Amino acid sequence: MSWQDRYRRITLSADAALAFVESGHRIYIQPGCATPETLVRALVRRAPELEDVELVHMATFGDAEYVRPEYATSFRTNSLFIGGNVRQAVARGEADYTPIFLSEIERLFQDGSLPLDGVLLQATPPDDHGYMSLGVGVDCTLNAARNARYVIVEVNDQMPRTHGDTFLHVSEVTAVVETSHPLLEMPPEPFTSLHERIAKNVAKLIPDGAVLQLGIGGIPNAVLHCLGGRRDLGLHTEMFSDGVIDLIESGVMNGRRKNLHPGKLVAGFVLGTERLFRFVHDNPLFEFHPISYTNDPFIIAQNDRMVAINSALEVDLTGQVCADSIGPLPYSGFGGQVDFIRGAARSRGGMPIIALPSTAKNGTVSRIKPMLTPGAGVVTSRADVHYVVTEHGIAHLHGKTLRQRAEALIAIADPKFRPELEDFARQAGFLNARTSSRAAKFTSF
Repeated sequence: MSWQDRYRRITLSADAALAFVESGHRIYIQPGCATPETLVRALVRRAPELEDVELVHMATFGDAEYVRPEYATSFRTNSLFIGGNVRQAVARGEADYTPIFLSEIERLFQDGSLPLDGVLLQATPPDDHGYMSLGVGVDCTLNAARNARYVIVEVNDQMPRTHGDTFLHVSEVTAVVETSHPLLEMPPEPFTSLHERIAKNVAKLIPDGAVLQLGIGGIPNAVLHCLGGRRDLGLHTEMFSDGVIDLIESGVMNGRRKNLHPGKLVAGFVLGTERLFRFVHDNPLFEFHPISYTNDPFIIAQNDRMVAINSALEVDLTGQVCADSIGPLPYSGFGGQVDFIRGAARSRGGMPIIALPSTAKNGTVSRIKPMLTPGAGVVTSRADVHYVVTEHGIAHLHGKTLRQRAEALIAIADPKFRPELEDFARQAGFLNARTSSRAAKFTSF
């Protein structure tokens, strides 16, 4: 049978395609801008017929109807990274959260730790050879599809075709549902003057020829804005957003000096707008790979001058980083922070950076803490942290004593919180009568 004949045979309505799901199944849903809304809605329509279906995913976009209380007996969500659409359900104990490094998720599917009955994903129409590109959402989805019993594809002619390891062949697919609609978008967060002050400090650490990993949000967008004077920047990251476009179009980001995938900008997925989707479509500058590759610390470390820029909710005076919870309440996930911090640390000329505002809640709470909030999880250990950056400066912690760490972190905290941080550090034995007076004057970089 030709791939064209098979394609016609497996093309179904959404409701018919979702008929394969049975009670007790475990179903993976593609996350982010590639969330297959049509398939998800069809699955939710089957709720009255189903019990105990586990839905596994990272941060999906759109309305996650399946976490509504009326569907509690039909579906149970297991988030590998918590999105805003399921955060409250996790907090109420009505949905689950699995803490895990992003680089290790696909291994769960491969080794049978988290076997998958089915995968719901979105892709391009097949090319002349029968291959469909997962477009903006390769992430963990491609390997999930390769390890599931059933693969249901929402074929959307508005999905960009991306290059790299992004393709599924029609012969690997159980059913196809043809659609045509815009992808879900994540508009760039405007950066503030505070973000720009942090970004200017981060930019001091970034040399020409650096290979960048950034997340999303005001600080990463501000960092990109501050790099217009650099030359030959590269990209090796789990994801990127619209902020890279201007640097690419100006010639600043071109990947020419990369020693791994030279001339290519490497990522696992994108979170952005229609402008970004058009920009990556059929663009050979970009090379997409599964997260198990992009986030492998041993792969990351092969990039010279690797600069990993990640955020945190709070950092204690010893350098422990909480990035996934507010106290005991899960907020997001491990993501790729540790993957890239460790990869950049092992890169020749690498720079692992944690960047955050010095305060929260309109300046009433310090993010540089004496101790992490009770119940807060440690995402990045104190031994992994090299640089912590706020709007007040840069603290270099790697290879430093507890006293030196406390001095450096107090110096980049908001000035109004420095006295209480110093008092705690003295009581904890990090500082003594001689060193405590130096802490407030300490220049961290």
